[in-house]
Amino acid sequence: MMSRSSHRIATAGVVGGAMVLFALLAIPVVALLVRAGVEGLRQLGADDELRRALVLTATTATGATAVTMILGTPLAYLLARERLPGGAVIAALVELPLLIPHPVAGIALLLAFGRASAIGSVLARAGLGIVGSPLGIALAMLFVAAPLYVSAARESIARVDRRYEDVARTLGDSPWRAVRRVTLPLAGRGLLAAAVVMWARGVSEFGAIVILTYHPKVASVLSYDRFTAFGLDAALPVAAVLVVLALVPLLILRSLRTGTGPSERPS
Repeated sequence: MMSRSSHRIATAGVVGGAMVLFALLAIPVVALLVRAGVEGLRQLGADDELRRALVLTATTATGATAVTMILGTPLAYLLARERLPGGAVIAALVELPLLIPHPVAGIALLLAFGRASAIGSVLARAGLGIVGSPLGIALAMLFVAAPLYVSAARESIARVDRRYEDVARTLGDSPWRAVRRVTLPLAGRGLLAAAVVMWARGVSEFGAIVILTYHPKVASVLSYDRFTAFGLDAALPVAAVLVVLALVPLLILRSLRTGTGPSERPS
């Protein structure tokens, strides 16, 4: 049995290691906010370009998230209920963008939807240009962040006991009506949390966007642009505003995760 002194040393080592990791994560953020947080908030009232970039960032992230919720929730359901042939392969392909370096993701999107591609040329003739447009920004956000939504939504739906759907069907509901009236409301907290995570990830995206759409600038690209053109001091306020913006979905997530929620299986 471990002696009391050995136990104390082990405890101190665990706590010390945890504090080192916490410091590595917290110190850069705190330093940024202390250095430029106030200036960044002040610039919101005076910097038109920053305001436009933030509005564009929030709008495109919201659009990408909304589209993913509409298209990705059925996919998440089918994966959760194992109703797709080759579901494991499909799930792996859906999650693959999470492992691709983001500039490479931008290059892949450019190859698939750029003006020289078959799809891109058709979209351009329809007035839906991808490169250098808000649509391209939303597409880049969707590509890198939608896997987070689908994966989290799948887990949330899987936690809903499928017997609830069976009961609804015995009472006369069609299979999809049972899903809409029973499963989705019970998984609702998890689906909303997944959407918040995706939105936050989309807002923070840089690598894929800068390849596909440098102009108009989202906030992350604006921060990089000012750093390369004018130096660190010019980029700091924009970066600080992005950190403050990231706190909003974080607080929403914390509120959603309070309690177990209705999606837990009954004991």
